[in-house]
Amino acid sequence: MIRPTNQTMPWLAVEPKEDAIPFYLTRFSYTAATWAKLMEHPEDRRAAAKQYIEAVGGKLHGFWYAFGTHDGYNLWEAPDNVSMAATALAISGGGALESFETTVLMSVDDTLAALKKAAKIKYKKPGSKG
Repeated sequence: MIRPTNQTMPWLAVEPKEDAIPFYLTRFSYTAATWAKLMEHPEDRRAAAKQYIEAVGGKLHGFWYAFGTHDGYNLWEAPDNVSMAATALAISGGGALESFETTVLMSVDDTLAALKKAAKIKYKKPGSKG
């Protein structure tokens, strides 16, 4: 069995550190008109995506097209949520996309810390007594 390593799968090395810049996953779909334009004049959109995120001090880690619900996926780093939101708004406002969804990614360490904090919260279901 071949085990994945940082050399065979470089994205495995992209685990955010505690003080690292946040990571974001975006899913997008082009409009039919955008696909038509890209078929007439094929264009590598990675350079444009890189320019957008670098304008707010971030970095593009990956750009993929896909079959399925979304046409493509991006992995980004941005200094903060406001910077990523600005990037998402600029891209969405351009009119070439039918949809653009952003997910803030959490490191395993951040998730473990959240689980520890959650354990201290005494949640009660609506309508429960006490």
